[in-house]
Amino acid sequence: MKIKFLGQNCFLFTYNGKNILSDPFYNFQKDKSGFDISAQKIDYVLITHAHGDHIADVKEVLEKHPDCAVIGQPEICGYFNHPNSIDINFGGSAKFDDMKISMVAAHHTSSFPDGTYGGQPCGYIFRFQGKNVYFAGDTGVMADMAYFHQLFGEITLSILPIGGHYTMCARKAAFAASELLKTKRVIGCHFDTFDPIKINHDTAKQLFTEKNIDFSIPELGEEFEV
Repeated sequence: MKIKFLGQNCFLFTYNGKNILSDPFYNFQKDKSGFDISAQKIDYVLITHAHGDHIADVKEVLEKHPDCAVIGQPEICGYFNHPNSIDINFGGSAKFDDMKISMVAAHHTSSFPDGTYGGQPCGYIFRFQGKNVYFAGDTGVMADMAYFHQLFGEITLSILPIGGHYTMCARKAAFAASELLKTKRVIGCHFDTFDPIKINHDTAKQLFTEKNIDFSIPELGEEFEV
């Protein structure tokens, strides 16, 4: 799996020739990421919750790639009313090839910018070839995290919010990674986009180093591999 950071909680996951775009918000900083939605092949749009910084570019994606499928809560799939939708809920999974994407809880809120209820917020666990990638979405620390490695197996990589204010800060994320998720590798997200979530990068890195966790603060457009 290849994972490209496009800002905030927006990533492009590529696996077995399929592209999964999470929480589309790529236009906000595309001058730095260089991401051009028209030049992509998008097979799935994966949504964690309904806040504007997670769904701002969904309509454009669906206009450019009408054959792609939307994966999300029934409320979110219903809101976009896209003919290709995979509406799952907690405990459920979307499946293609040898991958399962399982929906798990997140501690946050969820409503669309127009006030429409967006269902309960979530995270996802990508399960493939004996690996598990935890994509947390917007969340605070929660006890459920301690069960993920018991339910799914070792968490190979966790993508965790680190900006604080609206989500976990780096200190809390490092605690969650070490004490609850038992993961050895973390990519940070949901940081620096707006003033309230600007962080000290050196401090964040030190917090994870103290926990012996391989930690990355991604640059826009940076790509990782699992």
